[in-house]
Amino acid sequence: MLKLSTLLATVGLVATLSAPGAALAWGGSGHRMVGQAAMQGLPAGVPAFLRTAKAVDDVGELSREPDRRKGMGKPHDADREQWHFIDIMDDGKILGGLDLGALPLTTEDYETALRAAGTNSWKAGKLPYSIIDGEQQLIRDFSTWRALKILIPRERNRARRAWMVADLARREALIMLAIGELSHWVGDGSQPLHVSIHYNGWGDFPNPNGYTTNRIHAAFEGELVSRSVRLSAVRQAMAPPRSADGPLDARVVAYLRETSAQLGPLYEMEKAGGLRPDDPRGGAFATQRLAAGASELRDLIVEAWANSAKVTVGWTPVSLSDIASGKADGYRALYGKD
Repeated sequence: MLKLSTLLATVGLVATLSAPGAALAWGGSGHRMVGQAAMQGLPAGVPAFLRTAKAVDDVGELSREPDRRKGMGKPHDADREQWHFIDIMDDGKILGGLDLGALPLTTEDYETALRAAGTNSWKAGKLPYSIIDGEQQLIRDFSTWRALKILIPRERNRARRAWMVADLARREALIMLAIGELSHWVGDGSQPLHVSIHYNGWGDFPNPNGYTTNRIHAAFEGELVSRSVRLSAVRQAMAPPRSADGPLDARVVAYLRETSAQLGPLYEMEKAGGLRPDDPRGGAFATQRLAAGASELRDLIVEAWANSAKVTVGWTPVSLSDIASGKADGYRALYGKD
């Protein structure tokens, strides 16, 4: 009889290998570089603890976390795989015919719309929501950090102050994790094969350009990147900082569309031999895509920091301005009134 540990390991392995989208979005090297480059590019206006060598290293490693969690079987893997991709069709719409530019507000409504179109998020993916959710979580963590930084210097009660100092350390750890996870989703969104129905070769679709039907996904995002891309080159290729322009969901959609537009060039390059080990074009292309992800992540971190000053904190919620003025008991809001 199989031991329970052996059985669980076997189930996890089978689930990972059999999942439709089981290929990683960028390998460890690519995800690490997206996180590191973004953190290195942060401006002086964000908190100082984010602009340290340790923060750069931590986010680089935590950027890989959603992939390192894989392999535990069902429901763990089966219910998380769709977070990593969105299947965009050749007409620019999501698998099933939903308009990428008119996403429902919630994943519940998204799932309902997909099922009405004869599919579901396990098949179509829900990467836009992963990025939006990750950004909203980071805003929340930043707002709590702001509240603690207001409260700690003026707190005279030793027990309260000790709790807040400890909670600040916990919050900074959570911020690093939130950035790492956001980095992963943004990194996934910079990989053209993660925003297309043609995610691992062109597949069984009309193919007038004669693109490869070979499985190119893992070789492109893993092997090629680790062999040909360097962090310094990604940093150099990053776009200048860009301020927020419009609602978050519209920004995320625009980002994914920019990535989707690179699918044709990727397949054209492969057709011309650009993904061969001795051809520099593959590495140059991957460098540009990783730089796009790092640029987007950097700007989303800055945007989250700015927006965190405008939201409430704690439960029952209070504004940061009321905490700063003393109108609200910030400790009670954070520690809990019950």
